[in-house]
Amino acid sequence: MSLAITIELSDDDLKYFADAMHSAQKESQNLAPKEITDAASKLLQDGKDNKLPAFIADRLSKIQSMVSMVNDTGFGMDDADKKRVLACLTYFANPKDIIPDNVPVLGFLDDAIMIELVVRELQHEVEAYDDFVVYREDEARRRGVDPSTLNTERVEWAEARRVELLSRMKSRRMSSYSSSSGWRPSLFKFGG
Repeated sequence: MSLAITIELSDDDLKYFADAMHSAQKESQNLAPKEITDAASKLLQDGKDNKLPAFIADRLSKIQSMVSMVNDTGFGMDDADKKRVLACLTYFANPKDIIPDNVPVLGFLDDAIMIELVVRELQHEVEAYDDFVVYREDEARRRGVDPSTLNTERVEWAEARRVELLSRMKSRRMSSYSSSSGWRPSLFKFGG
């Protein structure tokens, strides 16, 4: 038997998470990108080690795409987009999150909620990256190339698809910010 629970976050609740994100960003401002992605990867590993409930583990697994897209030089995000993703990952690099991770089961609940917010903020980036990875893997297999070797270099045959997906990502992001959905990119601000 499964049970569906819906959590509705009010504007005050969203402000609470936004404040936690801004605090984490301030405390993490001197971290190198690798330190941020390593901390997010550690959170993933800690989640696996702690045998979390599925509803939390499912959300933690979404961090992997964000970490991968930052580190994937074959995808090659521009600096502004990379900073945007890193800004979203800083919460997971801060050991002082809302609920300490060492609290059994509940310690990762705030991370799961923040991941939902981050995924919403980065929806277009994650979609573009996931599409690129599928394309690159399919095309590499078709060409007889090991796909696992391609995340450290750009290949000519994937370049047009990469450029197309990055352009689509930016266009969709700007469109979603100006739509009537009410969602605005206010949760994760980052410096230049």
